[in-house]
Amino acid sequence: MYNMRISKSIKSTLLFSFAFIIIFSIFLLACGNNKDFGKTKLVFKHGKIAGESKYLTDLITQFESENPNIEVVEEVLPAITDQQRQFYITSLESGSDDFDVLSMDVIWIPEFARAGWLEDLTALFSKDEIQLFFPGPLRADTYQGKLYAMPWYVDAGVLYYRKDLLGKYFLSPPKTFNELKNICRIIKRQERNSKLYGFVWQGKQYEGLICAALEFIEGNCGHILDADGNPIINSPQVINAMSFMRSLIDSGITPEYVTTADEEMTRHSFGNGNVIFMRNWPYAYNIFNAEDSKIKGKVGVCIMPHFDNCPSAATLGGWQLGINKMSKHKKEAQKFISFMFRYESQKYLALNVGLKPSRRDIYTDETLKDKQPFISDLYDILMKAVPRPITPYYPQISQVLQTSFSEIITGSKSAEESLNEAQGKLAEIISRSG
Repeated sequence: MYNMRISKSIKSTLLFSFAFIIIFSIFLLACGNNKDFGKTKLVFKHGKIAGESKYLTDLITQFESENPNIEVVEEVLPAITDQQRQFYITSLESGSDDFDVLSMDVIWIPEFARAGWLEDLTALFSKDEIQLFFPGPLRADTYQGKLYAMPWYVDAGVLYYRKDLLGKYFLSPPKTFNELKNICRIIKRQERNSKLYGFVWQGKQYEGLICAALEFIEGNCGHILDADGNPIINSPQVINAMSFMRSLIDSGITPEYVTTADEEMTRHSFGNGNVIFMRNWPYAYNIFNAEDSKIKGKVGVCIMPHFDNCPSAATLGGWQLGINKMSKHKKEAQKFISFMFRYESQKYLALNVGLKPSRRDIYTDETLKDKQPFISDLYDILMKAVPRPITPYYPQISQVLQTSFSEIITGSKSAEESLNEAQGKLAEIISRSG
């Protein structure tokens, strides 16, 4: 009888244990499916935000409060765009569903869409909603007639200048590159400050160098490709523009360190009060006017200079939001993207972080215009911003351009020699892809 009771007790224990294992397994399965007691964990992958990133986190918290069944997990990638792209390619090529929403450089969309890595967003926004956004980024986000991303915030290269120094010597912001050189010489001679640099820009061998160089090239009526998509990079206009960039270093207007400089290095140099002119993106304006800035109230912004008889050019930049094709939470991802493109969301990031809205209707907002007076001028620049070649094969083109432009500004090859070599390489890439 005693043994029978023990047997029954053992059976009860085994049944209880078995039931517990089943319940625990279901719990683990739910967690493994990115759910936590009915709450979906939506992973948002993006690069490091320049400036106060806490405001983006605050905005995400607001989304979560409006959608209590969704928890957004931020996973931040390095600020360097090339590193971000490599991460995405490795993950997406393997079919990873570890993240749901991703931010992308404007130049990546055709490549990622062609590879089948992005969810089609064409039906997510109405035609009226689409018309609220700048046309240039939308063209870049469209592949074979379908919309695969939306412009999160937009960029265009601008010229920052020390308005206090220019005002001190009764000088106006330059309209041409030669005027810029003359202003630098005048101020440096008068200030007699050996640590004061004239003009800095992004010269490191990376995508940022192409963005900076295109503003010299297009500002000299030059182009990378012609209207039919054929390379014309060894034209006299391009050769002269790139030779001029190197001459800025040779003449001492631009310091040698720009050949290793990215956006943040040049921003810090200008922000420390050591530079008269800087080419950079609009995000820096808020940082320069923060309470702890050494140059608060001393900074002006204008359109990039140009060469004689040619228009000013600003390279189109910006970041896009898309959805991983392999995501298991596409409906939640669509909600999140829709939220990020609301008027209030874009205005919040513009006011607090300095990210420039992709919605055109925000540029007439009085609060934004009051805090960022140059925003009205920026609207016209963004409407006319020059995109880099929109093609799935841009990564290959970019590698050729980065190498060639770096050779020129470091002085290892003449502009003519390097661009003639690049012409042949671009022709080969386009021929293969065609």
